[in-house]
Amino acid sequence: MTVLVSVVRQAIRDGLKVKALACASTGDTSASLAAYGAAANLPVVVLLPRGRISVGQLLQPIAHGSLVLGLDTDFDGCMEIIQQLAAEGIIYLANSMNPLRLEGQKTVGIEIVQQFDWQVPDWVIIPSGNLGNASALYAGFQLMRALGVINRLPRLVVAQAANANPLYLAWKAGKTEVAPVKAKPTQASAIQIGNPVSAPRAMRALQAMDGVVEQATEQELSDAAAEADATGMYTCPHTAVALAVMKKLVRSGEIKSQDRVVCISTANGLKFTEFKRRYHEHDLEGVVSHRANPPLNLDANYGQVVDAIRKHFPD
Repeated sequence: MTVLVSVVRQAIRDGLKVKALACASTGDTSASLAAYGAAANLPVVVLLPRGRISVGQLLQPIAHGSLVLGLDTDFDGCMEIIQQLAAEGIIYLANSMNPLRLEGQKTVGIEIVQQFDWQVPDWVIIPSGNLGNASALYAGFQLMRALGVINRLPRLVVAQAANANPLYLAWKAGKTEVAPVKAKPTQASAIQIGNPVSAPRAMRALQAMDGVVEQATEQELSDAAAEADATGMYTCPHTAVALAVMKKLVRSGEIKSQDRVVCISTANGLKFTEFKRRYHEHDLEGVVSHRANPPLNLDANYGQVVDAIRKHFPD
């Protein structure tokens, strides 16, 4: 997003006439655009599916001063309208169908290799809804290979929520084109997308990187988030989709015990405290909270406290 905002700011100085930068979002794209737009002193418009994102995702663009429009539709409906606005020159499109976004996102691949001391991991797993990030990862790795920085590509895994899985369905059916689906509600709300605009790019990335597409159910992603949190992470539900998919591929033998694997985290878990609260209170519909850890409420009584500690940590 920094690349896109920087280029657009210069274009506006050079005479580009638009009312604002704008995006359709399920939360995290809008947060990024709102933050960098505010830093660049540029107007931002955000179209969100009303009632389908977390409070944290809603409040960030509000706090940054964007014009936030909550529409009574899903992400795909917001995307249709934002594309119309862009076609008429009213706004500048900041979604990942804009190649400027992918040019910036490809640095994720470069930073992975840099942090591995310029070695290539065996696998990169990324949760994806609109699928631009898969293409961007490929662009980054391919750039490094062309420059001679690396001599091979990692294998790519695109992880989708089972309730919003058009790429998974196409991949499993052996198809090269992705048919739109009606995305169902998922705790991984930022990837609740049934008609991904970057599907053709993602397919090319998967083919070039000997890729795999896998999905995670609501049960699997919820448990994966809780399991990761218990190690000191604070995992968003989208990252949990990637973690759940990693576990499935390890169990199936696709990922070997000696393989080096990178899971991309795509959001901050603090935006999803309601998801975590409901998990630990056994309040997620259709999910059994195997790792629930609710607080134990006691009187202000020393004896009760001692008893609780002893019961929790028996000799």
